[in-house]
Amino acid sequence: MNKEQQTIHEFDLNIIYDFFSNTERQGPGSPEETLKALSFIGGLTKNSKIVDIGCGTGGQTMVLGENTQCKITGVDNWPDFINKFNQNAQVKNLQDRVKGIVGNMENLPFQEEELDLIWSEGAIYNIGFERGLNEWRKFLKQGGYIAVTENTWFSEQRPTEIQDFWQKAYPEIDTVANKVAQMQKAGYLPIATYMLPETIWTDYYAWQKLRRESFLKIHEGNKAIERFVDSMQYEAELYDKYKSYYGYMFYIGKKIKI
Repeated sequence: MNKEQQTIHEFDLNIIYDFFSNTERQGPGSPEETLKALSFIGGLTKNSKIVDIGCGTGGQTMVLGENTQCKITGVDNWPDFINKFNQNAQVKNLQDRVKGIVGNMENLPFQEEELDLIWSEGAIYNIGFERGLNEWRKFLKQGGYIAVTENTWFSEQRPTEIQDFWQKAYPEIDTVANKVAQMQKAGYLPIATYMLPETIWTDYYAWQKLRRESFLKIHEGNKAIERFVDSMQYEAELYDKYKSYYGYMFYIGKKIKI
């Protein structure tokens, strides 16, 4: 199987988590974009509860913690990420309000209508955008918010190479209009929908390039690692070639009665 036929999801999870364990964020994003999205959320107080689903080591979660008074729980299924998450919270003196727990986004340990805000940057694709919106909705209070980033087509027509790649990697990738329609159908009022800047990708792939080089040195001769690194490089090359056709959108919605 050549690198054009592989996606990151086809590799051993231990390889994936090891590769991403030493970075502040496990996907494209920035503190500035987290803050921009947060600016659309109203009514948060010190009694409000936020959950960051698929939090990784908590780069975006710490930004939420430093810019709200809320109680925040980060959820990720990889224990090493959560260990680093809680270490980061302590370093930033947020441990009294910000805590990471090991958990599965398909079986979240929260009560119905317990949460004021559900956050998920670069992670909802693991369960699927539409499924996540529908299944997580019950945990939100009426009037509560959901804020997620999602890989999205910017146009109706795409070159075959990039269409085929993302159709395999994430079949739920879709256009902005269809994503917003899915949010409305799931019982949310769309509050904000906007494209994240190209820099979140270029910075992300610049870090990846350095990490790929060091990762190969650490695991010299490991063919599985070599194939994994090839797949990551190919994805970065595709973005550079086709970035006008796709990228991350922030989707922010408010739970309404249906």
